[in-house]
Amino acid sequence: MPLLHLACRLTTLGLLALANASASALAEPATADDTTAPGHLRLVNDLDRPQDGYCLDILGSGRHIRFDMPLSAHNCKPGLYADEAVVFESNGRIRFPAYNVCATAAGINRRALPGAALMPRGCGERSPFLEAETLQRFVHRTDGRIELAGSGLCLTVSTASDSTFEATHRWRALFLQTCDTAPLSHSQWRFTVPSP
Repeated sequence: MPLLHLACRLTTLGLLALANASASALAEPATADDTTAPGHLRLVNDLDRPQDGYCLDILGSGRHIRFDMPLSAHNCKPGLYADEAVVFESNGRIRFPAYNVCATAAGINRRALPGAALMPRGCGERSPFLEAETLQRFVHRTDGRIELAGSGLCLTVSTASDSTFEATHRWRALFLQTCDTAPLSHSQWRFTVPSP
């Protein structure tokens, strides 16, 4: 493992421990279903990454994490890095426990449109032009798709991929698409807990 990745992994493990302690003080009371271990929200089809697949990801890492940029599908990193570690809560929120932020559909008036990106925003955030309550509620459907609750829009990755700042890594755009038209190969997800 390259030295930079090892340093990022160690920093991430420390951040997870610290953030979990501080996030529990800020977060809403947990339910029994919320106590599951963090894991990857991973696309079922590995597409052009048969060795590791694609996972929901916050752009950046360590102290360079970007909450002002849309979430993406990044190739799943080995182990569990803070920027890919999520908990799918019983209330429908997809929460990144290390940062206490939730996947949030970019929408207006509590509604999103096809093509909307997802942003990492405060769980339950209420701020000018953002009432996150309905834009952070997702349903993992029996067909494997993840729908923004009651919207008919499903979490989908783009057909194209590109390299990141690390030449061996890839990313894909992540957006909401009408569930009936989203290709299954790009819109079916599973929750997995990777080996340490």
